[in-house]
Amino acid sequence: MHHRSIRLLLITIFIAALTGSGLYSQTITNPEEEYSRIRSLALSGDYAGAEPSARDLVRQFPAYGDARVLLGRILAWQGHYEEGAAVIDTLLITDPDNSDALEALRDIRRWSRDRSQQITPPTDIRAGYLFDTYSEPYDRLWQVFTLGAGHRFSWGQAVASVNLGHITLGEPSNLTGTDYQFAAEAWPELTKTNYAYVAYAYSPGTWFPRHRAALELWQTLPKGWAVSAGANYYYFHQSIWIGTISVEKYLNNWWFSGRSYFYFKDIGVTTSFFVNARRYFGTTDYLQLTLGAGTAPDEPYDIITDLERQKAASIRLTYFNQINSYWSVRVGTGFSYENYAASDYRSRFEGNVSIIRGIGKVR
Repeated sequence: MHHRSIRLLLITIFIAALTGSGLYSQTITNPEEEYSRIRSLALSGDYAGAEPSARDLVRQFPAYGDARVLLGRILAWQGHYEEGAAVIDTLLITDPDNSDALEALRDIRRWSRDRSQQITPPTDIRAGYLFDTYSEPYDRLWQVFTLGAGHRFSWGQAVASVNLGHITLGEPSNLTGTDYQFAAEAWPELTKTNYAYVAYAYSPGTWFPRHRAALELWQTLPKGWAVSAGANYYYFHQSIWIGTISVEKYLNNWWFSGRSYFYFKDIGVTTSFFVNARRYFGTTDYLQLTLGAGTAPDEPYDIITDLERQKAASIRLTYFNQINSYWSVRVGTGFSYENYAASDYRSRFEGNVSIIRGIGKVR
């Protein structure tokens, strides 16, 4: 109880500091009417007038949840994501199932990560490295070095990159090889509630797929929910189609998702399922755990030797940190236990790191 009292006291002090616009502001007699007035100001773009009034409304009516949600959105619309999310969090402490607050918090986090409202340079350069290795039925080490650039347009973000892959195979092949892949991907925002992922990659070599393409559409829903559906296409010596559907949920500082893949083969459809749990620290930084099982891997056929894989159980851990407005880093590691032949299994290890450097003025 002692710790709870201290926590509530700190929250109260924080709210007072955050929303206080002066002890001598005018007394509000009709909060609903004042809410409508502030909302009209904000929707017209008059944040300078709307913000102090919203702070005053929250100060005088701290239990008025709609006012607190409105203040959080007004702050986020001005690019103050951390402060806007903090305002919403104070409401969710006492009302964790408030659907408007959950939706607002989801929007704020989405804006802060990858929308044009984000306070980062519009252009970046990025570099990455990954490895993927196993030792059965032969030693294999696959490494990919990536160099690319991204730009944030008014409709969404796009990235172009070149991947250099290098493979080392042990007995009986004793083979090494290098391959190139040219890739482009984009995340267009179609409407306020719909966005998409579009990707295409081409390789003239042997190890990467000759063609790789993907299309996925998302629909955001009330109460922090979202659903998606899409398809992945790969061409090595034949065409491979894999469909996917997902459901997502934002809950306070957490994001959860469940995703299924459907691999269309001549013998029928095989499936896999993956769950993700992501814990946010602030609006952009996160730690994510991924668990998966099934017959269609969640990152299928990056390389031709993956065609050997029949089914697998996997675990991955990913950490993302936006160090400041110019620098971001992502690191990850994973382990899979795979069935690659009728009754043969192997352990597979992977790791990756990528760095993003913003270019230009922060806006």
